[in-house]
Amino acid sequence: MARYTGADCKLCRREKMKLYLKGAKCDSAKCPIEIRPYPPGEHGRSRRRNASEYLLQLQEKQKARFTYGLNERQFHNLYEEASRRKGVTGELMLQLLERRLDNIVYRAGWASTRPQARQFVRHGHVDVNGKRVDIPSYRVRKGDVISLRGKASQMIQIQWNRDVLSRTPPPWLDSENEGLAVKVREYPLREHIDVPVREQLIVELYSK
Repeated sequence: MARYTGADCKLCRREKMKLYLKGAKCDSAKCPIEIRPYPPGEHGRSRRRNASEYLLQLQEKQKARFTYGLNERQFHNLYEEASRRKGVTGELMLQLLERRLDNIVYRAGWASTRPQARQFVRHGHVDVNGKRVDIPSYRVRKGDVISLRGKASQMIQIQWNRDVLSRTPPPWLDSENEGLAVKVREYPLREHIDVPVREQLIVELYSK
């Protein structure tokens, strides 16, 4: 399945909640879901969905998938990997999502959105343990140090994100080098992940 290239705000309206895909716009009065809090399309206002069990499960899966920017095959493969590991499958799945390099860049406050973080990684602005990594899905491990490359720290967009967003890294990341690097202290626990997703419904959907 190809990556979604349509309007991000339509995804938020379809799921009837903010997925924070547009950075500062999501917190402003210009956010489309604040202006039109109903699904997009010709019949968006009059559409009434029966909240079936399958619909609720599908909505949770789509929210998680769009939030982290994965296509269907990537997301399903990640679920399969989590289901093979020991532990709670839903929590393991979210942990694997949080350990993606593009998510680390977002959590560190260098990017305003995960799509922007993905672009920074692809353009080679990020190092892992001193080596450039340009794969957004690269999975970090305990003890890894993720840092901005030399010129990247001087980029206007990154400086603006750091100064204006003032995003504090989660407890499982340690900020280093005056905020220009983060170290993975431990793997994230469920209480450290603020994404409003009911992961158990996703597990139920895929386990059918």
